[in-house]
Amino acid sequence: MGWVAHHAIAIVAGLLAAFWAAVGIVVRQRVAQTVPANHDSSATMSSLLTSPLWWAGTLGAVAGYVFQALALAHGSLLLVQPLLVSSLLFALPLSARLCHQHISRLDWGWAIVLTAALAVFVLFGQPREGHNRPPVPAWTMALALTVPLVIVCLVAARRTFGRVRAMLLAVAVAVLLGMIAVLTKICTHRYAVGGWHGLVTVPAPYLLVALAVAVTVVQNSAFHAGALQASVPIMLVGEPVVAVLLGVVVLGEHLAVRGSAALGLIVAVGAMVAATIALGRDQALESGAVSSKPPGAQQEDEFDALRR
Repeated sequence: MGWVAHHAIAIVAGLLAAFWAAVGIVVRQRVAQTVPANHDSSATMSSLLTSPLWWAGTLGAVAGYVFQALALAHGSLLLVQPLLVSSLLFALPLSARLCHQHISRLDWGWAIVLTAALAVFVLFGQPREGHNRPPVPAWTMALALTVPLVIVCLVAARRTFGRVRAMLLAVAVAVLLGMIAVLTKICTHRYAVGGWHGLVTVPAPYLLVALAVAVTVVQNSAFHAGALQASVPIMLVGEPVVAVLLGVVVLGEHLAVRGSAALGLIVAVGAMVAATIALGRDQALESGAVSSKPPGAQQEDEFDALRR
């Protein structure tokens, strides 16, 4: 248990990040569904900016990012990002409360599977940090793979509607969030080594701000597109996958897996993916059911639920 104690701050901060990320996702989803379907991205953002509830959800998302940065300052991407998948464990009861619904036994079962899989991944994998100084060739290759994918998804999404549009935007969001996680890890390391001077003299923090603005716009567009049963699982599964891959390729992070533990790790990862997709689909379907109410009535229900 020495490794767990050494990484306790990263683990606790990662779980707190997951909780606040869940609050941000659930609340902003509800508000985005009150915007008329014929609004484009700019009109959607204008409507959302006037909603106090949307700002409350955004503050939740910001709190989640702050805890994520704290976790990354004390642990690797391979440790922190899979922990963020547990946001579904928090989103499930929160969404049920806002929707005035009950959580099924099947969903509780998947929640137990996800919790056990996360524990096995952390204990068996014992993720190790890399060099934190991304080599130019690896970073170039990462950008060459991720940037075109985001552009293709955004362009294709403009020509589609409903479920397909939500899926394409969700892929773009997952990639952008994965890139943000890597840049956050780099920024926390630069600050730890060189303070504010060391941080502001590298391009990472400025790219981080630009990506944060971009992902806010794209994510709200995905929430507004409907078909949330398609977008939620992709976002929540895709972000850690992208971040972990970039952590391995760019930062040289790795898992300390020995012998038969590798098999347990593979099973745990498979269970994490299956449970996340199942829970995300159920949570999103409940969100879609709420969105069938008239916008005014739906928003009243949300305010009443939050007050209670």
